Amino acid sequence: MAHQLIEKQVVYEGKRIRLEVHHLDHDRTGKRLKKEIVVHPGAVVILGFLPDGRLLLIRNRRYSVDETLIELPAGGLEKGEMPMNAAGRELLEETGYLAGRIKPLPGFYASPGVLTEKMHLFAAYDLTHQGQALEPDEEIEVLPTRLPDAIEMIRDGQIKDAKTIAGILMYDRFFGGPVPVPGTRG
Repeated sequence: MAHQLIEKQVVYEGKRIRLEVHHLDHDRTGKRLKKEIVVHPGAVVILGFLPDGRLLLIRNRRYSVDETLIELPAGGLEKGEMPMNAAGRELLEETGYLAGRIKPLPGFYASPGVLTEKMHLFAAYDLTHQGQALEPDEEIEVLPTRLPDAIEMIRDGQIKDAKTIAGILMYDRFFGGPVPVPGTRG
């Protein structure tokens, strides 16, 4: 089912997002459609593993839902920034840990019905503590957690953030196993 773009209106242009209204012709039926789209440059989500195998989760105050959520470290891509570079930057800023190795994992879309944001997923290893570099509006507490405990936190509803749920379960189901020991291949 193809659509032909007839007109695109930019309703709002902000620092992080752009709201567009697309007017389309439906090829098969000839009917006019209107789609509201939030354009976002994409984001990174990082599974950072300490040398003892614990996963770095964070408690992050989220104004939009008026809650403190348990999440994986994550953040938006800067203009022209490579996702792997953003992963290293966000991990260091939010947790204070510098990654010796970062491995890309398959990404996913957050909410493709209305949002263009692609989540680029990474696993980070060989971490060394350097110190957090939080932005003035960030309230983040680092929460090292064993992977089985993080999965239980998903099961019992303590973890409500979709990118965190998807990242942890994807890693556990498809890429899990023992966390590589520094100096070995993994």
